[in-house]
Amino acid sequence: MAEPREPKFQWGQPVITETDLVNDGSYPDAPLEALLAAQGARGEIVNVGLVEETGEPVYLVEFADGKVVGVFEEELSPA
Repeated sequence: MAEPREPKFQWGQPVITETDLVNDGSYPDAPLEALLAAQGARGEIVNVGLVEETGEPVYLVEFADGKVVGVFEEELSPA
């Protein structure tokens, strides 16, 4: 396991997607490659986790349509 990095975003923080978020197979309720959130979509951090292998923070973001999607730090900016 890699050394964990300090998360840039916190629970409850509003964020905006920096890129289109598409299903890479980790979102079971949508087809592979389906658009989950378009670039510029606003959401809120509802949980902060960690990728054990890399120590990289991963965020659960809830969007206005109710989808909760796992998102990496480089895919987000503060709202």
